[in-house]
Amino acid sequence: MRPVGRRRRLTLATALGALGATVLAPLASHDARAQAAQAAQAGGTPKAQPSAAHGTHGSARRTAKPAAHRAPAVESRTAEAFSVVGSHETSHGMEQTITRKTLNRFVAGTSPLQVLGATTPGVSFATADALGLDTYANSLYIRGYNQSQLGVTLDGIPLGDQGFINTNGLDINEAVTPDNIARIDMSQGGGALDVASTANLGGALQYYTLDPRDTLGADISQTFGSNSTYRTFGRFHSGVLNRTGTKFMASYARTDAQKWKGHGNQYEQQANFKFVQPLGERGRLTGFFDYSEFNQYNYGNISLEIKQKLGSRTDYFYPDYKGAYLAAQGIFPAGWDQVSSPTDIAYYDAAQDQRNYLTGLNGNYELTSRLRVKSVLYAQVSGGDYEFTNPYVSSPNGAPMIQQADHQWFRRVGGTLALQYTLGHHDLESGVWYENNDFTYSQRLYSQPLLGEGTPRKGTGPYENSFATRYGVQMNTNAFQYYLQDAWHILPNLRLHAGFKSLLVTTAGGAFENNETYTGQSALPSGSLTTAGAFLPHVSLNWTFLRHHELFFDVSRDMRAYSYGGWNSPVAWGVDNQAIFSDLRKTLKPESTWNYLIGYRYNSKYVDGVLNLYHSDYSNRLAPITSGTLVNANQTFLNVGSMAMWGVDAGVTVRPLPHLEIFNSISYNHSTYGQGIYNAGTYYDLKGKMEVNYPSVMYKSNVAYTYGNATLNFNVYYMGRRYLSYMNDTSVDPYWNANLTASYDFKHVPHVADLNFSLGIYNLFNQEYISSIGANPIAGDRQSMFAGAPRQFFGTLRARF
Repeated sequence: MRPVGRRRRLTLATALGALGATVLAPLASHDARAQAAQAAQAGGTPKAQPSAAHGTHGSARRTAKPAAHRAPAVESRTAEAFSVVGSHETSHGMEQTITRKTLNRFVAGTSPLQVLGATTPGVSFATADALGLDTYANSLYIRGYNQSQLGVTLDGIPLGDQGFINTNGLDINEAVTPDNIARIDMSQGGGALDVASTANLGGALQYYTLDPRDTLGADISQTFGSNSTYRTFGRFHSGVLNRTGTKFMASYARTDAQKWKGHGNQYEQQANFKFVQPLGERGRLTGFFDYSEFNQYNYGNISLEIKQKLGSRTDYFYPDYKGAYLAAQGIFPAGWDQVSSPTDIAYYDAAQDQRNYLTGLNGNYELTSRLRVKSVLYAQVSGGDYEFTNPYVSSPNGAPMIQQADHQWFRRVGGTLALQYTLGHHDLESGVWYENNDFTYSQRLYSQPLLGEGTPRKGTGPYENSFATRYGVQMNTNAFQYYLQDAWHILPNLRLHAGFKSLLVTTAGGAFENNETYTGQSALPSGSLTTAGAFLPHVSLNWTFLRHHELFFDVSRDMRAYSYGGWNSPVAWGVDNQAIFSDLRKTLKPESTWNYLIGYRYNSKYVDGVLNLYHSDYSNRLAPITSGTLVNANQTFLNVGSMAMWGVDAGVTVRPLPHLEIFNSISYNHSTYGQGIYNAGTYYDLKGKMEVNYPSVMYKSNVAYTYGNATLNFNVYYMGRRYLSYMNDTSVDPYWNANLTASYDFKHVPHVADLNFSLGIYNLFNQEYISSIGANPIAGDRQSMFAGAPRQFFGTLRARF
C-alpha cells in the first residue's frame, strides 16, 4: 500500500523514470498532414496529401501503388480525411478540422475548447473566464456527450477522461500550450477506431502539435488585458542541426490574471519541448514533453436563487477572513437573509494547485512499400491539491470552519502499436493499446485560526499539519484495447470502411483509510469492476458522387469504462458505504451507445457546406444525483436507463470576395430519457424528460475579413435553454455571446520577420448569463453553476524572428 500521509513531490526525473521503466516500443506514429497545416500557417499552399488508408477524396483515379522509398504516409483514420483545396483547408466525412489559422483569430492563449465552442456545429463549451482556462468551471459537450465521454489524444497520446480532477489523463489546457497546437481533428460520429480511449461514447478530439521550423528562430508574444491579465509566451526553434534533419523547439508560457469577480489570481505556467528526427526517407521519430503548473483561485458556484436575489457577482469572502468567520457563525452580510440557505455561500475561499509532467515518443517507419509500423510510448505523473473552506465543521481550536483539502496523485504509463498493410484495393490496419494507472486520493482537514490570532490558511497552501485525514483511496487500473479495420476502395470515388475494437478495463481498489468521526460510515467502498466489450463494430461509407459533392454515413457501437475518483464523488466507488457498493456491483453495467450518422458535404473554392443527421441509443446511462450542501454533497450513483438522441447540424462557409469568409451554422438536438428511476425510495418519472446541461438549439456565426495588413474577426453564438434538473422543473435561460478580434501586421521592421498587434474583446455586448453547469439535482435548484465573464479587453504584441 502506498503511503499518502504526505504530498508527493513531482519532478521531471519522476516522469522520465516512469517512461524509462516501460518496455521500449517500436518507432511511433506521425501524421504527415501536420506538415500541410504548418505550411499553410507559414504562408505556403501545401498540396493535398493522399491517405494510405483512404486514397484521395474526389480524385478521378486511385492513388498509384507506393514506391519502395517514400516520405511517411498519412496516418490511417476510420472514416475521415483531411485535404487542402486551393488556399483554404477543408474537412471531409464526419471530421471537422480546426486549423492554426482559425486558432490565431482568437486572443493569444485562448483554450482550444473555447475555439471549438465558438466555431463548430454541435459543440457547446462554457466556462467562467474569458480565455477558457479555468479547469474547475469548464464544461464541454459534443452532440450531447460531455468531456468525460469523448476520446481525446495529443499526437496519439491518450489524454483520458477530461473532467475536473482528472484521474487517468490530462486536460488539454494543461497538456500543451495553446500556441503549440497545429490543428484539431474532431470526429462527431463514433470516433476513430484507432483512438486510444476508455471513455469514448460518441466522438473524438485529436490534437496535433506544431513541428519545429527548419530555420533558426524564435516567436514571442506579450498579452495585457482586463483584470490585470498578463501573459508572456516565448518559443525557440533550433532549425535543422545536421544532415539527418534533427531539429527541436522549446517554449515557455506564463499567465497571471485576477478573477473578474471576488478576489484571487489565476496563475499558470507551462513549458513544452519537441524534437523531430527523420529516419532517412522511410520515417521519423518525434518526442514531446509538457510541464504545466496551474494555481487557480476558483469562482464561486451560484444557484438560480442566488443569481436572482444576490446577483451573479456573489463570490467567496477571500481575503475578508472576518466576514467568512462571522458568516460561519450565522452572522451574515446584509441581504443574505433573502436566500434559503445562506451558509451554503459562507465560504472563505476555494482553489486548486496542479502540477503535471507528460512525455511521449512518437514515430512512423515504412518497413516495406506495403507495410508500415507505428507506435506511441508515453508516461505521465500528475498531482493536485483541491481545497475549500467548510463552514459546517469546526476546527479543534474552536474556529467555526476548517480548510478541507483533497490531495490527488497518479502515475500512468502506456503505449500503442499498429501495423498498416496495403493489399490491392484494401488498406488494412491492426493495433493494440495498453495502459497502467496508479491513482491515490486523500482528503485531509486543516484548522483555521481563531479570529485575530493567526494567519488564515488560503487556497494555494502550504498544506501542513492536518488535524485529521477523513479518508484515503487507492486505485490501480489496467486498460487494454485492440482494433482491426479495413478501408476498401471499391471505386475511385467510393470507399467502405469496416472494423471493430475490443476493450478490457479492470479497476481494483478503494478506501484504505476511513475516519468514522468525519465520514459517518463504518466501511467505505472497496473492490474491483471490469468493463469488457469483445466486439464493438464501426462501419462507414464515403461516396464522392459528383465533383465537390460527398455523401457519407457512419454507424458504431461504443462503450465507456467505469470511472473512479475519491469517496463521495460521482462514481461507483463514491457511494456511501461498502454495503451499497457490493449491491451495486451485482447489477451495474457499463455505459454503451449505438451512434448513427448520415451526412452530405460540399467543398469548393467559394462555398463549403455540411449537413449531418444523427441518432444515438444510449444504454445503461450512469448518472450522479446530487443533494446536500456544496462542500458536503451526497452523491447517489444510479443507472438511469436508456436515452434516445436525435439531432441535426448544418453549416455553410462562403467566400464571396477575396479575403472575406462568412460562416453560419445551426444545431438542433432532442435528447430524452427513456424511463423513470427510484431515488431514496421515491419514484421520479424521467421518461420523456430532456437531457440536462445541453441546449436543444445553438446558432453560430463567424465573419473574417482581411484588408491589406489588417484582419478583422467577429464571431457570435447563441446558446439555447439548458435544463438544470433531471425533472426539467428548473432551467437556465438562453443567451448570446459575441467576440471581436482585430489585428495588424507591420511589415519591413528591421531584424523582425513578422510583427503583429491584435486587440480582442470578449463578450462584446456585455451580456450577463450562466455559463457552465456542474452537478444536477433530481428536481429543483442547485448551487452548481458559474456566471459567465463580463466584457473583457485584451491586447497582444507578437514578434517572429
